[in-house]
Amino acid sequence: MNVTIYDVAREANVSMATVSRVVNGNPNVKPITRKKVLDVIKQLGYRPNAVARGLASKKTTTVGVMIPDISNVFYAELARGIEDIATMYKYNIILSNSDENEDKELQVLNTLLGKQVDGIIYMGERISEQLQEEFDRSPAPVVLAGSVDAANKIASVNIDYKQASYEAVSRFTKNGRKKIAFISGSLDEPVNSELKLGGYREALKESKIKFNEDYVLESAYNYEAGVKAWEQLSSLKATPDAIYVADDELAMGVLNAALDAGVKVPEDLEIVTSNNTKLTLMARPQLSTVVQPLYDIGAVAMRLLTKLMANEEVEEKTVILPHSEKMRGTTR
Repeated sequence: MNVTIYDVAREANVSMATVSRVVNGNPNVKPITRKKVLDVIKQLGYRPNAVARGLASKKTTTVGVMIPDISNVFYAELARGIEDIATMYKYNIILSNSDENEDKELQVLNTLLGKQVDGIIYMGERISEQLQEEFDRSPAPVVLAGSVDAANKIASVNIDYKQASYEAVSRFTKNGRKKIAFISGSLDEPVNSELKLGGYREALKESKIKFNEDYVLESAYNYEAGVKAWEQLSSLKATPDAIYVADDELAMGVLNAALDAGVKVPEDLEIVTSNNTKLTLMARPQLSTVVQPLYDIGAVAMRLLTKLMANEEVEEKTVILPHSEKMRGTTR
């Protein structure tokens, strides 16, 4: 049988209100009474009903995290930062995988709201129009982590993706590279089309290199897609001599496919990836990369959400964290 708050109150010979105050950390309980109640809770194995407490207080101390692909190291590192700050502020996390599927994202959002979560953190590159509308109607505050919305209405934490892309491609041009490719996710997503591709184009223009749409590929973010991307690029009449890749696992596929084809890296081909996950150190040669503070993005997003959930005043809802570069074995 489930032990209830009534059982604890009866055994400790106190009111249910007193048990509730002890469970919720209310200081207005005598130390001797608090100890007696805690001893009974331990003896009976009582676990407070979080749902019932949430209905009573209108807070569940639970946050929903929508993630596209938990198997991708990029999102896993973001999630770690979220979880650590959530624990610090005594929030529980419900992690939901959306598989980058628009219908599933809507289903996941409705499920989380149905569980009365106090707030939502969204990770993903494209926010559909319908999802944007649902976020606007959400009774719980929403924060984007490593994601942007075209309308710039939702609180978010990111780096300057355009500047990061510009710097990476500019490094290629300074090394004398002129056939520079760009591989990212869907160009329907503003973070790719407007920011990352925008920085790529700006760097080419500054170096008076003509933009070649054959060098721009849209891809899934996984290893196999990277292999296929290299096969497509290597089939061009003018094979690229440098590639900026928007995902580390994708970059691993590009690198290994090029090496398997006998390409010398970095002599004949330079590669820069964009996340600096642990995969960049596993590659041989190790991948040069834009350094995103992934843990910090997740942590700051969660801290921002705690402020919104507490109705605290937030001066700046669009947070841009600093990035850097780490040049390793795939660049000269």
